[in-house]
Amino acid sequence: MGSDTSSLRKSASAPVNQIQETISDNCVVIFSKTSCSHCAMAKKLFHDMGIKYKVVELDMLEYGRQFQDALYKMTGERTVPRIFVNGTSIGGASDTCRLHKEGKLLPLVHQCYLNKSNRK
Repeated sequence: MGSDTSSLRKSASAPVNQIQETISDNCVVIFSKTSCSHCAMAKKLFHDMGIKYKVVELDMLEYGRQFQDALYKMTGERTVPRIFVNGTSIGGASDTCRLHKEGKLLPLVHQCYLNKSNRK
């Protein structure tokens, strides 16, 4: 379900622009680290729901620290996962699980797919 970080250019130039481009190109983006248990939990939640998502493994990027700094500037949080749905940060793993339990996560994702299909 998830896709890897290989499409991200491995350069230090303008990580915020690259992050924003990734977020706008994908309905669900998870900024993660491979060793993070909360990240694994978040990815499993989307996988189990059958939702396609883009994963950016910060610890696999040469400039992952700069990406994490840019995410901090964008969201006010440094921890991973940082999850974006429909272009908006929804927080981390516990925030995402809470939205799912409240029945709010799937409508956010569906809204994104509706928006993308209407643009075509």
